[in-house]
Amino acid sequence: MKPVFLQYPACSTCQKAKKWLTENNIEFANRLIVEEHPTTEELKQWIPKSGLPIKKLFNTSGVVYKELGLKDKLATMSEEEQIELLASNGKLVKRPLIVTESFVLVGFKVDEWEKLKTDK
Repeated sequence: MKPVFLQYPACSTCQKAKKWLTENNIEFANRLIVEEHPTTEELKQWIPKSGLPIKKLFNTSGVVYKELGLKDKLATMSEEEQIELLASNGKLVKRPLIVTESFVLVGFKVDEWEKLKTDK
């Protein structure tokens, strides 16, 4: 199964990640995160595979995050509420995301993405 690359085309970090994938000959299925945002079911599978706490999947520098005042609200929300919120709007999700059968990478850090070269 090809990794799924969730991205927002206007995001410069997503553009760099896509370029890196192409330059490293890593095939992927492209998915636009705003048009086809992650579902609650997907997030429930992906969060454990990412090894990160749910709050690390939020796009904290995004306009929607700031408009909703989530910096102060997340701490009082249950995990279920946080997942529902992430699933409600693709712009709330930190990007890019790369989803494989064995792991999920959040954001673009080249040293972490190197794993994709060996996970074929």
